[in-house]
Amino acid sequence: MSRLTIDQKIYFTLRFAAAMCFIGHGAFGIITKQIWCNYFAVFGIGHDTAYTLMPYVGTIDILFGLSLLVYPTRVVAGWLVIWGIATATMRPLSGEPFAELIERAGNFGAPFVLLLLQGGFKIPFKQWFNRMDDNVSLDAETLKTVISFLRVFAFLLLVGHGWLNLLEKKGLIGQYHSLGFNDPAKTAHIVGILEILAAFSVLIRPFANILLLFIAWKITSELFYPKYEIFEWVERGGSYGVLLSLWFAVKKVPSGFLSLTFKKQVPIKV
Repeated sequence: MSRLTIDQKIYFTLRFAAAMCFIGHGAFGIITKQIWCNYFAVFGIGHDTAYTLMPYVGTIDILFGLSLLVYPTRVVAGWLVIWGIATATMRPLSGEPFAELIERAGNFGAPFVLLLLQGGFKIPFKQWFNRMDDNVSLDAETLKTVISFLRVFAFLLLVGHGWLNLLEKKGLIGQYHSLGFNDPAKTAHIVGILEILAAFSVLIRPFANILLLFIAWKITSELFYPKYEIFEWVERGGSYGVLLSLWFAVKKVPSGFLSLTFKKQVPIKV
């Protein structure tokens, strides 16, 4: 097997990340996560009916996730963009902080950028059902667009998680308590400030070495949820995928290209 190009690494990372989002989210439907009742209630669906529907929704999610691994199509990735935005939006609509929505930017950001790699959104209808092309090769303009969106999604997911720390989200406080921190609230505030600073650093000018630290932080910190650890970790695959894909991308372009504003056109080697 030939060695993967950087473009292909970005593609496979986002494809796998999108599948993780579907599969992790679907697992919560199978195990009937209680908080889902709040999201069904947004549409006027009662408690008992919600518990009946959860396994069906979860099964569909998992099947879509597996399809991205076995036979990836644009239509499934497109649905994940819509579904990811919809499910994230249900959180503030059900009374949760707005930060819960933007913290899940990776869930819909990963499949969104995956579609950009596959020709964008203005393609013939029939092609949405064709298998994706694994032999991805990006031109300079597409790479520029991909990096721009990855930076925005990375910013949102980091600033959202930092915001939740500042709000002392119960799950995060429980996480720090289980890790042995004497003052979980203070720990949450420190982590929140650092994550928001990290978010702005990614948006303003991402550096490959610093991105590696953010990737390691997200992958490890998500493992310590007090409950449903593995499912929480898998569902947040989009966060890891967005950051890792951005890391691959910034390694490919000149450093001057990564400044926030583009006063001078910088050539990109593709």
